[in-house]
Amino acid sequence: MTIRKRFLSLTVAIGLSAVALTACSSGAPGADEPVPTGTVAGAPSWCGPKQITLGLLDGFGGNSWRLITTAAGADEVKKCPSVTKYEYADGQGDTQKSISDIQGMVAKGVNALVVFPDAGEAMLPALRSAYQAGVVTVPYRVNPGGKDGVDYDAWIGADFTTDGANWAKWIQTNLPDGGNILFMSGPKGNSQGEDEYNAMTGILDPAKYKFIGETPFEPTNWDPALSQQVLTSAIAKNPKIDVIVSDFGPSLLGALPEFQKSGRSIPALVTSDGNSLGCFYEQNKAANPDFKMMTVATGNDNVRLAVQYAVAKATGGTLPSTTKFEAPVFEDSVSGTPNPVECKSDLPGDIFLSAEMPAADQAALLNK
Repeated sequence: MTIRKRFLSLTVAIGLSAVALTACSSGAPGADEPVPTGTVAGAPSWCGPKQITLGLLDGFGGNSWRLITTAAGADEVKKCPSVTKYEYADGQGDTQKSISDIQGMVAKGVNALVVFPDAGEAMLPALRSAYQAGVVTVPYRVNPGGKDGVDYDAWIGADFTTDGANWAKWIQTNLPDGGNILFMSGPKGNSQGEDEYNAMTGILDPAKYKFIGETPFEPTNWDPALSQQVLTSAIAKNPKIDVIVSDFGPSLLGALPEFQKSGRSIPALVTSDGNSLGCFYEQNKAANPDFKMMTVATGNDNVRLAVQYAVAKATGGTLPSTTKFEAPVFEDSVSGTPNPVECKSDLPGDIFLSAEMPAADQAALLNK
């Protein structure tokens, strides 16, 4: 069974209650009925008393990171008994389908939408239309453009400048004499990589630390095959690479052995976590004296903050205190703080140990 089919089977099976709301009801601002406020016994403060239907929509749901992230969102929804029905849709990488998914859920009468708008600004008209129809609309992770309170209720983004700052501080501590830095990110021009680069260059002394290769980053589309091509080329062009920065560490697994093929140690790596990466480190650290590693959480739990905001706004609960998800530092092979590098070799490589969902539960999702 494909990941996408497992995704659909999983989300269809999530039954929070048999109570369905009619298309004429709405929990959003501007609805005919005011949203009652208060608390629900035994539930988090963001869970208010008004009963709602919530839809979670992906622009693309076909990989393990998305499978785990969507399951995390569904898990967060379960914490609020006021969400009496949950629906999920996968845009399958098709922008028009993603737009149609939003329109379809609005037509069915959902009260709140949490949307991963992979297509960026192309999704803004559909988000705005849902918001103007009185549906609480919360895009997250990818910035669709527009403004909070005008085009949607709130964008719950990740604070990628925090990642860049954490990486830069680790580099300063562990390479105090400076060095050459190769920064690899996703598609050319993506705002995540640009934010991370700006944060790093705002901290690192340019007289000591030199970014090599294309700036602000070497584009890889977060694709393992392209990452290998980029790194192979960088190794050939640069006899000295002291540290690699990557905002999706697992994509480097096929590329890092290129150092050993050229007779060089894998350098220091600052990146995001993944079980496969942790196990690679454990298997290769002894043969690579320069191989140190620090990771930040990959961000599966960004969706939990988005769900909390959407549910609070639609049910009359207490809004979260922030609209930005800050990924914490997760592993450090040098200090061991907050955790040493982790590897669960008995579990799939494509799980993320930084996620709130237990590793065994993630593995069970991938094995379905």
